[in-house]
Amino acid sequence: MGRLDGKVAFITGAGRGQGRSHAIRLSQEGADIVAVDICQDIDGLGYEMANATDLDETARLVEESGRKVVARVADVRDADALAAAVEEGRSALGPIDIVCANAGISDYARAWEFSLSQWQNILDVNLTGVWNTVRVVVPGMIEAGNGGSIILTGSLAALKGIPGTAPYTAAKFGVRGLMETLAHELGEYRIRVNAIHPTNVNTRMIHNPTIYRLFVPDADGEVTPEAFREVSAAMNILPVPWAEPTDISDAVLFLASDESRIITGVSLPVDAGAKIK
Repeated sequence: MGRLDGKVAFITGAGRGQGRSHAIRLSQEGADIVAVDICQDIDGLGYEMANATDLDETARLVEESGRKVVARVADVRDADALAAAVEEGRSALGPIDIVCANAGISDYARAWEFSLSQWQNILDVNLTGVWNTVRVVVPGMIEAGNGGSIILTGSLAALKGIPGTAPYTAAKFGVRGLMETLAHELGEYRIRVNAIHPTNVNTRMIHNPTIYRLFVPDADGEVTPEAFREVSAAMNILPVPWAEPTDISDAVLFLASDESRIITGVSLPVDAGAKIK
C-alpha cells in the first residue's frame, strides 16, 4: 500500500526540476498524475525552460512507477488552458485530490533595473499562475467532497527579502499570503492548504550564468560553478550548497498524505537552516 493510493495529483511546472521530482515521488506512493508545463521559453529569462520532450520524459517516468498520467502543455498564465488540462485529467483519472502549484520562474537584477516585462512575467507566473491553478481546481475538489491537499511552492524569498530578486520575492511573499487566506476559506471543505519554502534547489533555475553572477558579483571574468557552490553553501546552516529536488518532494509528499491530515496554513521551510542564518 502506498501513502497516496487512489489519489490524483495535479502538478504544474512538471516538465523537469522540482515538478518532475514531485510527479515521480507522488506516483511512487500510488498517485496518478496530471502534469502540465509551458514547454517553451519565456522572453528575457537567463535560462531555457522545459520543452515538450522534457514533459514526455516526466510522463514516461510516472508510468515507469506503475501509475497513470495525463501530461499536457499549458501555461499557468492561461487559466483556460489549465482548466482544460484539469478537466481532461479528471475525466481520465478521477477527481483531483492533491494540487502542487509548483511552476515558477526567476530573473535577477537590482529592483529598479528590472524592465516592466521582466517584472510582469515573474509576477504573472509566480503569483497569478498559482492563483489560476487553485481557482481551476478548487470547485471540482469541493464538488467531489473528498477534502484534499493543496501545496503551494514558495521560497526562502517568501520568508525574507533576497537582494537581486525583487519581483520574485514580491510574488513569493504573495504566495504565502494567498496560502494563508485559502487555508481559512477551504478548511470547512476539509481541503488543507500549505506552502513549502525551499532554499536554493539543484535545478536549471539556479545553475545558469545569470544567477552565478548574482551570487558572485565581484568575480573577475566568468563565474565558475565551484565559486557559486561555495557562496550558495554559505547561505545555509547545514553544510550543503543546495537542496536536491527529492528533498523538496519528500516534504510535498508529507503534506499531500494523511500523515499531515490536521496541518493547514503552514509555511514549511525546506532550507537547510537558511531562514534563521
